[in-house]
Amino acid sequence: MSASPAERLVDLLDLERIEVDIFRGDSPEEHLQRVFGGQVAGQALVAAGRTTDGERPVHSLHAYFLRPGTPGLPIVYQVERVRDGRSFTTRRVVAVQRGKTIFHLTASFHTPEPGIEHQLPLRELPRPEDLPKLADEIRDHLGTLPEALERMARRQPFDIRYVDRLRWTADAVRGSEPRSAVWMRAVGPLGDDPLVHTCALTYASDMMLLDAVRVPVEPLWGPRGYDMASLDHAMWFHRPFRTDEWFLYDQESPIATGGRGLARGRIYDRDGKLLVSVVQEGLFRPIDA
Repeated sequence: MSASPAERLVDLLDLERIEVDIFRGDSPEEHLQRVFGGQVAGQALVAAGRTTDGERPVHSLHAYFLRPGTPGLPIVYQVERVRDGRSFTTRRVVAVQRGKTIFHLTASFHTPEPGIEHQLPLRELPRPEDLPKLADEIRDHLGTLPEALERMARRQPFDIRYVDRLRWTADAVRGSEPRSAVWMRAVGPLGDDPLVHTCALTYASDMMLLDAVRVPVEPLWGPRGYDMASLDHAMWFHRPFRTDEWFLYDQESPIATGGRGLARGRIYDRDGKLLVSVVQEGLFRPIDA
């Protein structure tokens, strides 16, 4: 019996320890030009967390994508124990493939403690039950999914539902606000290890954050005029959460200029509590340039 997409995600995040602070992660053979950035970020965070005592949850990470990874080849994660303080633990992780650094991450872990409490309210948006699944929305438009998309849909570890219906032409998106929002959850249970949920959400956070940059100029699904790549990625984890329960990923792009676009994301639970803040910059180049 083949593993479910959620089980494959958990397996992907279960690194092999090959030395005290060195880990090896699988990189599935996919029909992609490069390894998905969220996979590398999630695996790197697993490596960092495996070198702590597990009592301090992750509170932030900062990462740079340096080179594209090659699908189908393992990635080695080397962890540096930067600091173990009374309240904070800091780790630096370098991801290596074919002898070259492709990614590095710094993560900070913090012992929970009491403090001030406030947050800006969540804007009013539809609930996930009122929205179509992404694969169904694409299938409705195309009549049937192309084989590559059908295979991707079967293997997708997340149920994804866009708040705004997809628009399929450049004319339909031209002049749109640089905003996008999706409801997401893992398609099956991920267990009870908080680190797995944190790393699974880190994986998911890179899936469509740059949509907010693209939406004023081209459809999110359909004809592509720009090639894009994540340059850096930062996350701040505010509250505990489960990635196998519905969360809203609300995204906006305050600026795009000079071939780069900046995107900010806020991740909320169903009750409107802010769980995670995300910022990413991406490179945008015309495909025919």
